[in-house]
Amino acid sequence: MELRNCVALVTGANRGIGEAFVRVLLAERGAAKVYAGSRDAAAALHLEREFPGRCVAIELDVTDPAEVAAAAERCGDVGLLVNNAGLFTNELLIGAADMSHARAEMEVNFFGPLAMTRAFAPVLKRNGGGCVLNVLSAAAIVALPNMGGYSPSKSAARMLSTSSRAELAPQGTHVAALIVGSVETRMAAHVQGAKEKPEDIARAGLRAAERNIDELDTDRMAVEVRASLQLDPKGLEKRLAKMLYATSISTGR
Repeated sequence: MELRNCVALVTGANRGIGEAFVRVLLAERGAAKVYAGSRDAAAALHLEREFPGRCVAIELDVTDPAEVAAAAERCGDVGLLVNNAGLFTNELLIGAADMSHARAEMEVNFFGPLAMTRAFAPVLKRNGGGCVLNVLSAAAIVALPNMGGYSPSKSAARMLSTSSRAELAPQGTHVAALIVGSVETRMAAHVQGAKEKPEDIARAGLRAAERNIDELDTDRMAVEVRASLQLDPKGLEKRLAKMLYATSISTGR
């Protein structure tokens, strides 16, 4: 996909990796326009001010069918869809009081990208095919203990990427899954150790769009997790459990 002069829509664009995608697309890759989707459009207005005439903040809750449909109607010129919006509730699967947190994570992390892809597939087709980038996590390829419904929801989104890639290939739409490690964002504030810059994740992800890469490990941690999964899966599971258990103790969970 040619990114220069493209029109993109990024969900969860008001901060973190989503905001980085907006900045990299407009400041570095020469995109013509980026719709910055957020549950509260006002939260992304700083991007409109930074890129006047090229960034458009829109209200978009990916779990709201009416807002998803309205976005597809309004943003009819989109050629790149970045499904970035995500949710981590920091609750356990078995130890939580009920299943509401796990359901919420599945709604945002799996059904959200599914709804957006379904809504924008006809838009992408009309505009020549384009690309869908699903921003996932190393949690999609290995279960992260003590992170509740997050790993299952991201794993489901990984399978969604594979299935929708096959369905949309005949119309010329590529679907890429981005496997992301630890990044300096609010969502990963509980994780200890070195973290990547959101802008570097965005740059890596956009390469997947340009080169038709199906699944891309965007950073060192993602690469190391995949390698460890092949070499010593049980050892990796134990190390992650130990690391995240220590984190949960330090945060009082």
